[in-house]
Amino acid sequence: MTISADSSPSAGSSLNAARRARELAAARDEVVDVLVVGLGATGAGVALDAASRGLSVVAIDAHDLAFGTSRWSSKLIHGGLRYLASGQIDVAHESAVERGALMAHTAPHLVRALPFVLPLTPMVSRSQAAVARAGLQAGDLLRLAARTSRRTLPGPRRLSTVETLRLAPALNPHGLRGGLLSWDGQLADDARLVTALARTAAAHGAKILTRCRALTLTGDGAQVCDELTRRTFGIRARSVVNAAGVWAGGLVDGVRLRPSRGTHLVVRAESLRGLTAGMHIPVPGASNQFILVIPQGDGRVYIGLTDEPADGPIPDVPTPTEAEIGFLLDTLDSALDVSVRRDEVIGSFAGLRPLLDDHPPTNGRPLLNDRHGGTADISRRHAVLTSPDGVVTIVGGKLTTYRRMAQDAVDAVLAAKPGIDAGPSRTARLPLVGAAPPGELAALDAPRRLVQRYGMEAPLLAAPARDDATLLEPVIPGLPVLNAELAWAVRHEGALDASDLLDRRTRIGLVPADREAALPVAESFVTAPAGVG
Repeated sequence: MTISADSSPSAGSSLNAARRARELAAARDEVVDVLVVGLGATGAGVALDAASRGLSVVAIDAHDLAFGTSRWSSKLIHGGLRYLASGQIDVAHESAVERGALMAHTAPHLVRALPFVLPLTPMVSRSQAAVARAGLQAGDLLRLAARTSRRTLPGPRRLSTVETLRLAPALNPHGLRGGLLSWDGQLADDARLVTALARTAAAHGAKILTRCRALTLTGDGAQVCDELTRRTFGIRARSVVNAAGVWAGGLVDGVRLRPSRGTHLVVRAESLRGLTAGMHIPVPGASNQFILVIPQGDGRVYIGLTDEPADGPIPDVPTPTEAEIGFLLDTLDSALDVSVRRDEVIGSFAGLRPLLDDHPPTNGRPLLNDRHGGTADISRRHAVLTSPDGVVTIVGGKLTTYRRMAQDAVDAVLAAKPGIDAGPSRTARLPLVGAAPPGELAALDAPRRLVQRYGMEAPLLAAPARDDATLLEPVIPGLPVLNAELAWAVRHEGALDASDLLDRRTRIGLVPADREAALPVAESFVTAPAGVG
């Protein structure tokens, strides 16, 4: 297939092989204000925060945009309710504020309200139900404190048994006393958020370079290997931010991480009788512990989440264990009227959380400069660390708070390097590419799927179909992903090979059988003439 060159996105935001080659050559010959290592949500967020303040930026990743943890999340933008239960009011408030910013200002095309049902099964006592309902009311107060409108996130309420079964028809009705309804933010796709961040950073002048592996880091730059040519070269920078996530400790001495693994299952929607709302399923025998069941709107449902120590070497792609898969299926089975069998699990994925090991270093010289103070619960807090030679490392946190993490990292750079002049962060209200208010999005003349994933750029994806109608056909039968999405990803989103297309720009690859069927189509788009220079 030929990739049309007729339609153009937001000025300067296109990422493609030709731009990569030009900017890679330029990066070797200049000294930039900020070098960012890692292009997950946090690293791409750092690149955007720095570039939007007027700083010159190069951001690199050994693989691709959202290659690591940022594509293995639950695809949720949490409001911080779970942190209230452990008394972490500051972290809960921060999460609610960042959720509101994404839904109202920066990415309303990618984040929308999703209803969740907590079924009041016989396993949930009346006292536990009362506590849960009080927690949901507290969560609504968080929404209010974060100044998020009820139009954006409706309030919680009690559901009758009939209402509960209408939203979640696979629940076992025996002994069901109704449910509790709440709302949270759902991402169309976590990897799409990272792509939007990187492209918005590029529109502000940042050089976004994938397939560039940092071999060594110092406070004034890095030795880098171009993974496509295997050539090594240096990038000089006035400051360096290590945002490599679970790999951060391999780049800077003194960064000690304790990764944990979160596993999800993928099942077809029909296995759960057409679920239309998310569910919180209580874990039998555990207090205040739940798994999530999250419909994706593409015929798939995700079931998660585990939290297991991930010891040993860090793999490029983590693998769920059979024990974790069994735990999730057993917990799901405890609340349903149908049994989801092991052979109905059509895919699974696991991500590693980059949790900071907060034990005192053996040399007695702590690197941690954590604005929250203590790190008793490292999974719920982020930290900025500065090495003796000036490398700033950002670890911990979660997807929801990537923007605040990025802001804190750039603030740390400016504090440590007085010679780098920049103003305050602008990203709390800086729209990402494609962003627009819901009313404007609803008025677009483009397929609904494209609007929900590309926002105001959806008509640009659809436009070339006037000359090639196959672009609005599914990549493979039975999946909603359109050929136009693959064409767009190659021309404007920096996809360099079929894996980029199937595993990150779209999520076809989460189901191995679908990936195998779509691989020839993806390869045809990567090798097609792109008409870009």
